[in-house]
Amino acid sequence: MLDKHYQHGPIEEKWRRAWEEARLFHSEPDETREPFTIVIPPPNVTGMLHMGHVLNNTMQDIVIRYKRMRGYNACWVPGTDHAGIATQNMVEKHLREKEGVDPDSLSREAFLERVWSWKEKFGGIIIKQLRKLGAACDWERERFTMEDGLVRAVAVAFKRLYDKGLIYRGKYIVNWCPALQTALADDEVNREELASHLWHFRYPLADGDGYLVVATTRPETMLGDTGVAVNPNDQRFRHLIGKKALLPIVNREIPIFADEHVDPEFGTGCVKVTPAHDPDDFEMGKTHGLEFITVMDKTAHMNERAPEPFRGMYRTEARKAVVAKMEALGLLDKIEDHTVAVGRCYRTNDIIEPYLSEQWFIKMDGMAQSALEPVLDGRVRFYPERWVATYKHWLTHIRDWCISRQLKWGHRIPVWHCGVCGEQTCAVDPPGCCAHCGSGEIEQDPDVLDTWASSWLWPFSVFGWPEANKDLAYYYPTQTLVTAADIIFFWVARMIMAGLEFMGEVPFAKVCFNGIVRDAEGRKMSKTLGNSPDPLDLIERYGADALRFTIVYNTPYGQDARFSAESCEFGRGFCTKIWNAARFLQMTFEDVEADPDWRARPRDIVGRWILSRLTATIQDVETDLEEYRLAAAASRIYNFFWGDFCDWRLEFVKPAARNADPAEKAALLGEVRYTLDACLRLLHPFMPFVTEELWRHLAPREEGAYLLNQDWPTANPAWRDENADAAVSALQQLITGVRAARKSYGLPNSARFRLYLYGDARQRSYIEEVEPMLLRLAGLESYELLEENAPPEGCTAVSVTGMSAYLDLRGHLDIAAEFEKIDKKLAKLLKERKALEGRVGNPKFTDNAPAAVVAKTRSDLEETVRQIGHLEQTRADLEKLDRA
Repeated sequence: MLDKHYQHGPIEEKWRRAWEEARLFHSEPDETREPFTIVIPPPNVTGMLHMGHVLNNTMQDIVIRYKRMRGYNACWVPGTDHAGIATQNMVEKHLREKEGVDPDSLSREAFLERVWSWKEKFGGIIIKQLRKLGAACDWERERFTMEDGLVRAVAVAFKRLYDKGLIYRGKYIVNWCPALQTALADDEVNREELASHLWHFRYPLADGDGYLVVATTRPETMLGDTGVAVNPNDQRFRHLIGKKALLPIVNREIPIFADEHVDPEFGTGCVKVTPAHDPDDFEMGKTHGLEFITVMDKTAHMNERAPEPFRGMYRTEARKAVVAKMEALGLLDKIEDHTVAVGRCYRTNDIIEPYLSEQWFIKMDGMAQSALEPVLDGRVRFYPERWVATYKHWLTHIRDWCISRQLKWGHRIPVWHCGVCGEQTCAVDPPGCCAHCGSGEIEQDPDVLDTWASSWLWPFSVFGWPEANKDLAYYYPTQTLVTAADIIFFWVARMIMAGLEFMGEVPFAKVCFNGIVRDAEGRKMSKTLGNSPDPLDLIERYGADALRFTIVYNTPYGQDARFSAESCEFGRGFCTKIWNAARFLQMTFEDVEADPDWRARPRDIVGRWILSRLTATIQDVETDLEEYRLAAAASRIYNFFWGDFCDWRLEFVKPAARNADPAEKAALLGEVRYTLDACLRLLHPFMPFVTEELWRHLAPREEGAYLLNQDWPTANPAWRDENADAAVSALQQLITGVRAARKSYGLPNSARFRLYLYGDARQRSYIEEVEPMLLRLAGLESYELLEENAPPEGCTAVSVTGMSAYLDLRGHLDIAAEFEKIDKKLAKLLKERKALEGRVGNPKFTDNAPAAVVAKTRSDLEETVRQIGHLEQTRADLEKLDRA
């Protein structure tokens, strides 16, 4: 017998261990079965479980368990990402704060030893936590982006692109994070607008014939100006083209030239040109042969190219000092308020500095086009489909990908520079000498690759690419990717590029984008706000099943999730309901052996109804799961189990089981237990622990049998029964209506009523078939079928679809007290109706108020009118009853 209360802790731990010890999640290639493969979005190796992980990985787990139960050879590959920037930051912080060691004082080799030591100690914590969530990953296939095989895969991919001329090295303006002292790709920069100023400076003409005024948002970079540009079509400045200006403070002569890059409407129409500190200026500098002068170092402090006293100042300090100096020189024309667009590092939130630096790039034009085509032609489908437009916009406006990072931790760029001939040698394995001159004086490039330049290979590198093997042949391409939409550029697009480039096939057929988990107020959860609960605390308090079901149920398709710790009460309550339903069957049918041939025996209308509803639910849930509408699927199962099965079928079982003979009771148990078994199978992908435990108790099981390995429940179209659906629907409405009337009038449960019914022959047959249940569960003394729709005086109507029903309340009510309550409510509602009618009838309100406010007022009026009508009808019914 099941315990009285469901205790999630020991049960979840028991099944977690049992599943892994039985290697239940492991997959091997099997040509007799169709594979279904998911690769996990690899979390940071030093990461911790957060609510976004809970949602994303629960969704993946639902899909993989569902597909396994549908007979697929399901394989969910777990793993972690080395997360170059994040991990190096954590290790450096640890060294400084805990050990008092300056990371910069360590050699590369010594620092990497510390990182690997850190990884061994703290890495993979999130994997252990995902196991507590119940993730059905093939843990024997766990991979890490810095393990030997994947390191080699990255080197092979780099060399292939290098040999094709798709990878190049050059000195360009890049997004530079001064805090990290590394370059970032465009999609690693968060854009925002800030309130700032536009400074107007006077630059004297070198010939002494006056000055021109330039407008700039970055006074500190003027120390590196090497030109002034105007638009060639701007008539105001044609006479200046070809002349020279004298750069204030520095006193350097710089040319004045024309270029289409200049917007005549911006500022004064004259712009200072600093080719080493602005991407547009960089292009103009190349076009016009300007000098490139870098006046900042990698930490955003003014360097030795800047004149005293600015040298050594941080960029913001230098800005103030330059403005003050220009004002002191009488060259500050004016200052205007101005909004500027800035980029911030996605990791540190530091303001990005456009910086001239030598970096490695991948050419994107051809690869971007190849990655766009399969999404547009349907080879790769997005769920929701609206993300296609976002994806297309990004790929059609893409720039070359800066893949080098100035870090120590990461995939080292597989290029060696020759100290003799100056050429480069790209090789997968370290070369013994320069491939061009044979010199042994070669040194490997110090930079590492962008983290995404390894994880873009993930769907095939985890299966052993570039080596041909049976795993790669069988599991690639994968079927589904479940990921957050905010990495559609970082990862999804690049995986499609890599799959087509290196495998000749897209890496997955479907991409399901989950939303962001937000708090109850709609704010994104973050450590800074302190509004994110610890998932492990929630698992300990409520259980993994409760957490999983709650977060999926509350996440509408393609939308963000609203979540609070207290919302897990919903999932825990559902766990309890499932447990209690199974326990009820155990107690009700104790010592009864289910009839294995129950399907062959005749069933009453309620039995036919529940199997009809079960079939419809299975069909609808399958459709939802195939379309990744997981919240809709969860809602359907919840409504069927709690509503149809528990509230009604089990309610009907109580009297039926008491009055049945042994054979009928055995058949009834067979049917009800079958329905509960099907519910457990439907629920298993969402709530694996409680369903596994209850399935084990539902009937005798063979050794080694697990619910995960059972078949998905089969929808039997032959069980769809419109007559049973209609009959039980009428029964439910009658029972609910009578109970509502009893509650509304404050009548005791012992009160017994007479019910009058009017309907056609078909409806009459329904009522005759459900008569015993109707009388018992509605608390009726009797009922009468009317030949015409004319009930006796003193009856109140009960709402039933397609039928007229009247409840005889004579002798049960204090009419005077009821009149007093109704009249009080009516007076209040009539006053509200008058006020609402006044607003709706006032053109000043309807013409000027927001449309949503007007619509809400009309809706409130309609509801008020409806309530008034209901009360007036009730009063009229009571008047008849009073007269009777």
